[in-house]
Amino acid sequence: MAGIGGKVCIVTGATSGIGLVTAEALATKGARVIVVGRDRARTDAALARIKRRVAGASIESEIADLSRLDEVRSLGARLAALPRIDVLINNAGAIFRRRQTTPDRLERTFALNHMAYFVLTELLRDRLIQSAPARIVNVASEAHRGATLDFDDLQNEHHYRGFAAYGRSKLCNILFTRELARRLRGTGVTANCLHPGFVASRFGDDNGGLFRAGIMIAKRLFAISPAQGATTSIYLASAPEVEEQTGLYFDKSKPATPSAAAQDDVAADRLWVQSAQIAGIAA
Repeated sequence: MAGIGGKVCIVTGATSGIGLVTAEALATKGARVIVVGRDRARTDAALARIKRRVAGASIESEIADLSRLDEVRSLGARLAALPRIDVLINNAGAIFRRRQTTPDRLERTFALNHMAYFVLTELLRDRLIQSAPARIVNVASEAHRGATLDFDDLQNEHHYRGFAAYGRSKLCNILFTRELARRLRGTGVTANCLHPGFVASRFGDDNGGLFRAGIMIAKRLFAISPAQGATTSIYLASAPEVEEQTGLYFDKSKPATPSAAAQDDVAADRLWVQSAQIAGIAA
């Protein structure tokens, strides 16, 4: 990928936080950026901000609630109609204090933080391969450390805790990336994931009570800025030196070693198969 100028880049969860900063940075570098957001008003505001800050920005939007498989499929069909896709950044994610289920009867953390990555990427796989060299960037987290997957309870039906469910979803992101990279070997499409840091974003804002208050206090005391948090996403999307690196986990724009559970290739394959079964697509 000789530079990012003119390349088509898709960024999910790009209406605020690191997603918005990433989209703006790629537009600044001359990419055609497609911002994916759930809320029309926030998405329009994000586009307006980028256009104000980046003269001549090539920026557009798509609206989808990525916790719903029907909306992910509809989004995927629209995006797959593009002539090419050079970069897909799966960034949208959230944490939920209470267990919630989607219309697909999936636990919402798992649905949004993992299944959206899996299904959207699968729907865009052919277009990415046809556009090679291309890149897939998955935003994971150090929150994966200490997490394990119970393949008999991927929907977190037993003993649900918000932070534990979030950590498991981030473990899913890394396992998905490893298996995706293996399956894409030889196609010219790379797949890497990253830890953005603890970022002062809208993370946790959709919750209430002490849970939300605790996260807000922690962000004020310990969080880095969205600009700092977006650095590794931007690097993996655009840096020439990582063009041929794939299947890796990055922290501060350098390869890092994830937990032992995140390096379990048997679990990665099993997660892929079960995710495909949930989505109703071929494994």
